[in-house]
Amino acid sequence: ENPAVYDLYTTFRKLGMKRSANPDDPTPFEEMKKLAYDISPHDALGVMKTFSIALNLVNAAEVHHRMRLVRKNEHADDTHHIGPLPMIEDSIRGTMEILLEEDEVSPDSIFERLISQKCEIVLTAHPTEVNRRTLILKYRNISELLAQLERPGLHPFERAEASNNLRGIIAAIWGSDEIRRIKPTVQKEAAGGCAVIESVLWDAVPSYLRKLDAQCRVTLGKKLPVDVAPIKFASWIGGDRDGNPNCTPAVTQEVLAYQKLRAAKMFLNDLNFLYSELAISSRFSPELEALAVTIENSDDELEKYRRVIGHLRRRLVRTVKDCEAKLQSLAKSPETLSAEAAFGALEGWEDVEPIMKTDDLMAPLKVIYESLVTTGFELVADGRVSDIIRRVAIFGLTLVPLDIREESTKHTLALDAITRHLGIGSYKEWDEASRLSWLQSELTSRRPLFRIRDVEQNLFDFDPDVVKTLMVFKVASEQEPESLGAYVISQAKSASDVLSVMLLQKQFGMEERLMRVVPLFETLDDLTGSPKQLETLFGTTSYMDAINRKQEVMV
Repeated sequence: ENPAVYDLYTTFRKLGMKRSANPDDPTPFEEMKKLAYDISPHDALGVMKTFSIALNLVNAAEVHHRMRLVRKNEHADDTHHIGPLPMIEDSIRGTMEILLEEDEVSPDSIFERLISQKCEIVLTAHPTEVNRRTLILKYRNISELLAQLERPGLHPFERAEASNNLRGIIAAIWGSDEIRRIKPTVQKEAAGGCAVIESVLWDAVPSYLRKLDAQCRVTLGKKLPVDVAPIKFASWIGGDRDGNPNCTPAVTQEVLAYQKLRAAKMFLNDLNFLYSELAISSRFSPELEALAVTIENSDDELEKYRRVIGHLRRRLVRTVKDCEAKLQSLAKSPETLSAEAAFGALEGWEDVEPIMKTDDLMAPLKVIYESLVTTGFELVADGRVSDIIRRVAIFGLTLVPLDIREESTKHTLALDAITRHLGIGSYKEWDEASRLSWLQSELTSRRPLFRIRDVEQNLFDFDPDVVKTLMVFKVASEQEPESLGAYVISQAKSASDVLSVMLLQKQFGMEERLMRVVPLFETLDDLTGSPKQLETLFGTTSYMDAINRKQEVMV
C-alpha cells in the first residue's frame, strides 16, 4: 500500500533486533532516534499501525507455538504426564503434581482448597484500551485458523482454503481503523467490556473448567462440582467515577441494565440450543417430575426437560423485555434488539415473572443436571448443561458485578454537607478522633440522618457534586446484591474514610446487602500508615460484625 512505510517498518524492526541482541551497543538506538526524528506524521501513523498489527499477530502465533511445544513434550514423555491441562510448572496441573510428589500434600486437601478458592479478575477500561469487537473476533478467528492448519492429515484444499482465509482476515484488519476518532462514552466502554466477555470468555471459561474437571479426576481422583466457580469476574466500567465526571449515577444505572440485558440474551441463546438438544421423553428424577408439574401452559407433555427449559426461556424473554424498557426510559440508552427479533417469538412471556436472581436460573438447571446423572444420561449432563451451569455460577444474571470507585474526599464533602445541615458542625473540619466517634455512633443508631426523597429533590440546597455522590448510593440500593461488587475508596488515608462509606450505605437502606468497602492506599505515606488505620477498624465491633471479619485492601 505504501512502500515507504513498509521500508521504515522493516528498518525499525532490524534496528530493534540488533539492539535486543546487543543492548550495550548504543548505535542501533541512536539510528532509531534519528530515523524517528525525520519521519513525517503520516508515515509515523503507518509505521505504528504496522507494528500494532504485527505484534498482535506475533502474540497469536507465539501462544499457538507454545502450546504446540507443550503438546510435543508431553507426547515425547511417558503417558503418566499426559493430562487435559498442560504440564507447566506454574500451571494448576504443575502445582498439583508438585504438591503431591514433592510436598506430599494429600489429594483431598488439594481438592478442598481448589473448590473453596476464588480468583476475581477485574475488567477496567481506558478510552484507548478497549478493543473494537470486530477486531477481537478477527484475532480469535486467526487463532482458530492456526490451530486448524496444525491438524494432521489436512487435505491440500482445506489447507489452501485456511491459508487464504488467514490472509483475508489480515487484509481486513489492515483496512480497519484501530484508532477511535470519537472519544467513547462510558456506555460504549461498557459495551466494549461486554464484547470481551461475549467474544472470548463466554466460551473460554467453561472450556477451561471442563479441562480442570478432567484434570481433577485424573490427578486427584475427584470430580469438580458443576457449580464451583474458582474464577470470577468484576468490572469497573460504568462504576469508576474517580476523576471521571461523565460517570454519573444515571450512567451507572444504565450500564447495570445493559449488562443484565446482555446476560439474559446470552443465556436465552444457550437455552434455545439446550431445548433442541434435550428431546428426552422418559426416565426423569422425582425432583424433575415435581418441577415439571408446577409449569402450566406448556405443549411439552412428555419431554419434561423441554417443559422446564421452555418455561425458563419465557422468563428470560420477560427479563429481556423489562431490561429493554428500562434502557429506553433512560437517556442516551444503547441500541437494543427486541427478543422476538433476536430469538423468535415465545408465546406466554407476558404471563411469567422475569428472572432477576442467579438462583432463579441455577436451581432448575441443577435439577435438570441431577436428573440426567441419576437416570443414566451423565454424558449428556456433562455437555451443554454443565457449560450453562458454570456460566451461571461465574457470570450470573448480571454478566459481571460492577465495582464502584470514588475518591475519599467526595465522601468527606458529602458528610460535611449533612452535618452542617443538621447543625452539628463541619465534618470536614473535625479531627480523626471526632469523625470516628460520630461515625461509630451513627452506625449503631436507628435514626436516619435524612429522608432520601429530600436529597433527591435537593431540598437541602446541597452542592450538585454532593447530590451526585449521594445518588450513587441510591442507585446501588436499588440493585440486586449480585449486581454489585466492591466499593473502592481511592486516596484512602484513614479509618474514617472506610466508615463514612459504611454509614452512607446504611443511610440508603443497604444494611442487609452491604457492598464490600475496599480502601485503596495509593501514596507511600498512606501505605505506611495503613496498618494503624486497619487496627482502628478492626477494633470497631460494629464494623467487624458488618464485614464478617473479612477485609479487602488495595494498594
